[in-house]
Amino acid sequence: MGRPDAPFRKTAFPSSRLRVERRADGSIVATPELPLAEHDPNLPRELARRAALHPDKTYLAERQGGAQGPWRLASYGEVDRLSRAVAAWLLRAGIGADRSLLILSGNSIAHAVVKYGAMTAHLPACPVSTNYATMGGDFGRLRHVIGLVRPAVVFAEQTATFKAALESVDFGDATIITDDPSLIARTAGGGSVVATAEVFATPAGPEVARAIETLDPDAPTLYMLTSGSTSLPKAVIQTQRMITANLAQGRQVLGETAGWSDVMLDWLPWNHVSGAFTKMGTLVSGGTLYIDGGRPMPGAPFEESLRNLKEVAPKFYVNVPFGYAMLADALDRDDELRKRFFGNLRLALYGGAGLPQALYDRFQQLAVDTIGERIFFTTGYGATETSSGCMAIYFPTEEVGIGLPMPGLTMKLVPNGDRYEVRLKGPMVTPGYLGQGEKNREIFDDEGFYRTGDAAQLHDPDDLGKGLKFSGRLAEEFKLSSGTWVTAGRLRAMLIEALSPLVADLLVCGENRDRIALLAWPKVAVDETLRAELARRLAVFNEGRGASERITALGLLTEPPRVDAHEVSDKGTINQRVAMTRRSADVERLYTEPPDPAVILPRAG
Repeated sequence: MGRPDAPFRKTAFPSSRLRVERRADGSIVATPELPLAEHDPNLPRELARRAALHPDKTYLAERQGGAQGPWRLASYGEVDRLSRAVAAWLLRAGIGADRSLLILSGNSIAHAVVKYGAMTAHLPACPVSTNYATMGGDFGRLRHVIGLVRPAVVFAEQTATFKAALESVDFGDATIITDDPSLIARTAGGGSVVATAEVFATPAGPEVARAIETLDPDAPTLYMLTSGSTSLPKAVIQTQRMITANLAQGRQVLGETAGWSDVMLDWLPWNHVSGAFTKMGTLVSGGTLYIDGGRPMPGAPFEESLRNLKEVAPKFYVNVPFGYAMLADALDRDDELRKRFFGNLRLALYGGAGLPQALYDRFQQLAVDTIGERIFFTTGYGATETSSGCMAIYFPTEEVGIGLPMPGLTMKLVPNGDRYEVRLKGPMVTPGYLGQGEKNREIFDDEGFYRTGDAAQLHDPDDLGKGLKFSGRLAEEFKLSSGTWVTAGRLRAMLIEALSPLVADLLVCGENRDRIALLAWPKVAVDETLRAELARRLAVFNEGRGASERITALGLLTEPPRVDAHEVSDKGTINQRVAMTRRSADVERLYTEPPDPAVILPRAG
């Protein structure tokens, strides 16, 4: 299939022109000419302002009674009132600023209320992946987080869901807030258990208004956990100034086209920065967010998302590349969904990984076949340490990539072979990690730029304005036993492109081995035809490539990546090192001599 050449649906973006400094050492420093828009570095005050402007407008909506139940609507006035009640309860508890509030909850109205209430009471909130508290075992990651953030309060929204964790994990003296305390037989720590309804009924006096006005924008307000793909998660300190600067960036660059003041639908988890950004971006724009209880996983979770898309049909759609691949398959099969989805769509955003060009082209062909126009794709490149995405594509381009810095952000590109290491500085960048002390200095260079650990390349070496493309995580790179470096992240993106749509995802193996091999999750039924086609494609891919990119073997995985084993994140992205460690026997089969009969070897067709 060739690339579709229909015009893009109309978009409205500000100037992306940069002030560029090219240094003698090859480094490039770039800052947008457009200054960051003015904004209030105080989200509780913004919530109060919105509640005063349109108290009855729906801010958040969630399903009640299951995936096909009716929508429960919460207005700006209600969310403001309930968050003030939570703040009043917390203020009366007299909790010190060195403690925190731990949130065990999926995306929900109550989750948002408790988080805004904690912000108002100057108590840092730490939203935790529900997997940490529901996947059994010894709850090792949950225990690690408890020791790290020292919660004084734990909000466990659904008692039945978190009962095992609440009864067996020692939360110390933390008070547990949950919907049905009667279900908890005991707690391992010394804290009490309080009903959510009781907290939500707390009368809010003038002390809450004072707390809003005296909020320090540079004090910790959230502890957002890193993915923990190579080690136990760290707690990234986020402040009101960071978050609101990042929201102002996004609203300034994408908000008008994306229709943030209109209706949004999003599934991304709020314990991750991308999902939290959507929730708070809707707030500062005065829009309505429908909480999608589905996610890009086979079966019922994704079917729920498809039903919601038919009903809500947002102007702005966000997903990870794997989710877009699943959506493209669904759009191919369902004419009604395709017409409904593309009929209102103005802007699509991908994150979490690079979007394969073949998938981009397929999605655009579906749009052209349905509405006669292409949909502008953007990306939100960033990290937990930069609040969320702080770079974006907001300029004309036909290429996928990671875009350019948005207003307020300065980017430094430091040469690293044929690529650049990406470093960032601006008000949306974290001061560091909780409990790291002097070690926090190591994440910044001598000019105060945050070292992202990511590599990128310029689409056009002579024109930075055409944007950057992601070129791998430096931490994912490894050496073969010969000493040859393998840029695994970039190689993985190239291979997903080359093997699309036959494989859903893959692992690049070879660290301290004599050659590179792959493990892949097939997207179609495994038979001799598939095996032959994969062998042929690998042979084509290998043409003209050296040892740092040549693939010598491929093994197909039958067991899907396991969420409970932390192989896959809440966003649906694969933790490479965790997956390879867990599947070490599969890795070993790639390197046996003679080759294992189940392993696919490159072979010209």
